[in-house]
Amino acid sequence: MQYREIVAVTGLGGLFQLLASKQDGAIVKSLEDQSTRFVSSRVHNFTPLESIEVFTTGDNVNLSAVFKAMQENVAKFPLVEAKADNNTIKSYFKNVYPEFDEERVYVSDMKKMVKWFAILEKNDLLKFEEVTEETAEVAEAPAAEAAAAEEPKAKKAKAKKEEAPAAEGAEEKPAPKKKAAPKKAAADAEGAEGEEKKPKTTRKKKTEE
Repeated sequence: MQYREIVAVTGLGGLFQLLASKQDGAIVKSLEDQSTRFVSSRVHNFTPLESIEVFTTGDNVNLSAVFKAMQENVAKFPLVEAKADNNTIKSYFKNVYPEFDEERVYVSDMKKMVKWFAILEKNDLLKFEEVTEETAEVAEAPAAEAAAAEEPKAKKAKAKKEEAPAAEGAEEKPAPKKKAAPKKAAADAEGAEGEEKKPKTTRKKKTEE
C-alpha cells in the first residue's frame, strides 16, 4: 500500500485504499476496519490525498506538506483529538502550521486532517520522501511526452524548410518567349492596307487626265 493509492470518499468517513476502478465506481478498502466494498460513482466522489491542496497565507501547499509538519512537530506539539473543541484545534494548527489561511481553512477541515493523520500513522503511510519522489516523476512525465511530441514536428519543419528553395526556384523560371506569328500577321495586315490605298491613288490620277 502506498500514499498515492489513498483516497477520501464523499459521504464516507475515514480513508480508503483504491483497489480497482470500474466504469460505475470503484472497489475500496477501509484503512480503519480493513473491510472491502464497492462504492458507486453515481453517489460518491473519490479524491486522492496526493491531489488535495491547502490554503495558506502564501501559495497553496499539498496536504502532504501539512502532514509532514504535523509529524515533525509531534514531540513538541502532540496530536490532539479530532473531537476536541474548536479553539484547541485552531491552537494546534497555529503551532504546527502557522501559515494556514484561517479565513479559508475551516475548523471542520482541520479536524478532518487530524483524523486522517492518525489513520495514516496507524497504517505506516507517513512516508513523505516517497510522496515527493512520486510527485516529481508525475511532473517529469508530461515534460518528456511533450518533448517527444515536439521532435517529429521539428524534423518535419526542417525538411519543409530545405525543400522551400527548390520550390521557389521552380516558380522563378523565365516564361517561354512568344512566337513571332502575331508580328507576321501584323505585317501582312499593313501590306494589305498599302495595297488598298494604291488603287485609290491610281484612280485619282486617271481622273485628272
